[in-house]
Amino acid sequence: MSRYVARRLLFAVPTLLVISFIVFALLDLAPSDPTAQLPLTIPPETRQAIRESLGLGQPFHIRYLKWLDQFLVNEPLNLLERMWGIEIGDSAGRLRVRSWATRAPVVDLIASRLPQTLTVVGISYIVAILIAVPVGVFSACRQYSVFDQAGTFITMVGFSVPTFFTGTVLIVVFSVWLDWFPSIYDTTHRVTDLESLLVQVRQMAMPVMVLGLFNAAQLSRFTRSSVLENLNQDYVRTARAKGVAERGVILVHVLRNSLIPVVTVIALGLPTTFAGAIITEQIFRINGVGQLLIGAIEGGDIPTVQTVTFIFAVLIVMFNLVADVLYGVLDPRIRYD
Repeated sequence: MSRYVARRLLFAVPTLLVISFIVFALLDLAPSDPTAQLPLTIPPETRQAIRESLGLGQPFHIRYLKWLDQFLVNEPLNLLERMWGIEIGDSAGRLRVRSWATRAPVVDLIASRLPQTLTVVGISYIVAILIAVPVGVFSACRQYSVFDQAGTFITMVGFSVPTFFTGTVLIVVFSVWLDWFPSIYDTTHRVTDLESLLVQVRQMAMPVMVLGLFNAAQLSRFTRSSVLENLNQDYVRTARAKGVAERGVILVHVLRNSLIPVVTVIALGLPTTFAGAIITEQIFRINGVGQLLIGAIEGGDIPTVQTVTFIFAVLIVMFNLVADVLYGVLDPRIRYD
């Protein structure tokens, strides 16, 4: 297993380099100008000086190599210094990827938005998993029952209805009509005692419900289909013939093998906890990474879009590896060495 992980990590390096080049090239070719929002009274030579100060006057390959050096070398060194308090080289003269809009380091902008995204989107994903897997297993074991029919209807609705519609309906019902939950997420709120914790739970309730319903609908259908497929396998009939209790057959034999395709869906969905639920964050005014990305796209802030997109690609590659490793844990027939 360790040799397999090492090989995959080595293979991930050229993969991420190719992805970084594609992301940088596509966004660099986009028709965006960092001086487009400046007043028209600014002379053309001043605009050109601003572009050159941002590095736009250099050739494409030079700008790409500098961006790669800043992102893959300088930012990890800054992170290590903040974590361990050890100065590595000249941190003052270290170049960083900076936003065109705010001139602040992009990684710092992401770090300031990440807690809100992980709090809402991360908790909703955990809630979706905790609901979807038991519901999918029970629906498969009670196929065509009332519970299965009701679960199928709810999951189809949850998966078919877009999150912007679900979020708007919840705001109208629970915020406008019933006045139970706030419609806007207060990102400045801090939890210091029990009362402030209840306020945080109230403002998280609707975004978590919207995203949890959408993710749980997809995961429960995958779980149900996978369990149904394994219930008719020969090893299940053999276990029952040996006198194994039905609960043991389901939990020990069926569930372990059925989770293999479900793990793939869960692992590939986990990077979305970093990128954030863009639409949901817009509806509930959550100042997260998703809203940062939308603002950067609308404002033509190419460095921010490049950085967020590439980090998202890195997470997808990493969680693909995590899914492959979990295959070997769930299914002893899978061997990598």
